[in-house]
Amino acid sequence: MGSDGSFEVVRSAQIEAPAERVFPLINRFKSWTEWSPWEGMDPELERDYSGPETGVGSKYAWKGNRKVGEGKMEITAAEPSNRLELDLHFLKPFKAENVTIFELAPTADGGTTVTWRMRGRQQGLMRVMGIFFKIDKMVGPDFEKGLAKLKSVAESST
Repeated sequence: MGSDGSFEVVRSAQIEAPAERVFPLINRFKSWTEWSPWEGMDPELERDYSGPETGVGSKYAWKGNRKVGEGKMEITAAEPSNRLELDLHFLKPFKAENVTIFELAPTADGGTTVTWRMRGRQQGLMRVMGIFFKIDKMVGPDFEKGLAKLKSVAESST
């Protein structure tokens, strides 16, 4: 964590599928139910989708139990099969505003390297608590789980 409370969590995975198959799974919030690491943590999770089905302006809001909390996301930039950026706002259990970026790069064998990063700044109580735990150790394993599920879904798609 930076001295100003800034942080970045980054994880990457090799997926044996072309970016054209991977990107739609990220670019459409309704597809996140297939691979998001937070799916299944609350069977009664309330989801609200608005705006376009895919791409810039697409929005997703959720409200759930303690494990998933409450928040909203909006896609702010989308370069098909290359890059997706979204604003992520947590409302509960704590307030936070982060930028999440997915970068897709082709591999020599026709696959894709997907890099998932989240940037933000810890403020208030979260910054004080940051002394005791690191965001990377808290969120990184979830990113790894999500990328593994994304890999499985993308590689099994036809």
